[in-house]
Amino acid sequence: MRHASSSTVVTSFVAAVAAAVVLSGCASAPPAAGAGASHLDTVQKAAVLRICTPGDYRPFSFQKADASFEGIDVDLMTGFSASLGAKPEWVKTTWANLLPDLAAGKCDIAVGGVSVTTDRQKRAFFSAPYMVNGKTPIARCADVAKYQSVAAIDQPSTRVIFNPGGSNERFARTNFKQARLTLHGENVTIFDEILANRADVFVTESAEAITQQKLKPGLCAVNPDKPLQYGEMAWMLPRDDVAFKSYVDQWLHLQQAGGDFQRVMDRWLK
Repeated sequence: MRHASSSTVVTSFVAAVAAAVVLSGCASAPPAAGAGASHLDTVQKAAVLRICTPGDYRPFSFQKADASFEGIDVDLMTGFSASLGAKPEWVKTTWANLLPDLAAGKCDIAVGGVSVTTDRQKRAFFSAPYMVNGKTPIARCADVAKYQSVAAIDQPSTRVIFNPGGSNERFARTNFKQARLTLHGENVTIFDEILANRADVFVTESAEAITQQKLKPGLCAVNPDKPLQYGEMAWMLPRDDVAFKSYVDQWLHLQQAGGDFQRVMDRWLK
């Protein structure tokens, strides 16, 4: 099987700063920012950027045995925090609690391979998307030919496994009506379930599928350059904080234009 290079996954960088944003109504600021204040101000004043992440999603954010984090978003957050004169403070969460924790003011930003969805956008802002990264199956290499489409996967004999609380669960429940679905609560070990023949297919983002096929011999991403569903990844931000979003977007834009962003991507995806 031909494995796609990182350039086929990282196909698009969207770094656009809002020139003007007009908000109607009187939405209140997130609790951590205080009434009328922006996270742009409070983070600089505190010299700490609180970052929510599940920490179970290579290559974006992964918590190691020593409790430290590594990955694409970890590297980017290190640079972003420094631009505000702040230190990154990691707040471990789960996919099910990622949005509630952000909305409750437990962190200033949420990262770690977050897919942009309209459901999430009802309760939060997103940065400009930094990666196109659609839904891709991963299966045992011997079975790749069997799982080339949603229809081919959605058969009564297929055991589809998924992790809870995010877009992977939503995709599985929406698209697979005949396949046997299994909710697996731990994203780190979900790939071992396929290798052990306790499941057949897991549908996740292309970048994760490509990363895991390198880490788990015997597993192969299925056509990662032709995802089953288009998707974008971005950072999730507190709703209605226009000043903070504008700063985040401009920082991402400058990182992309100056080449630092691509160097981070190359480090983790090549």
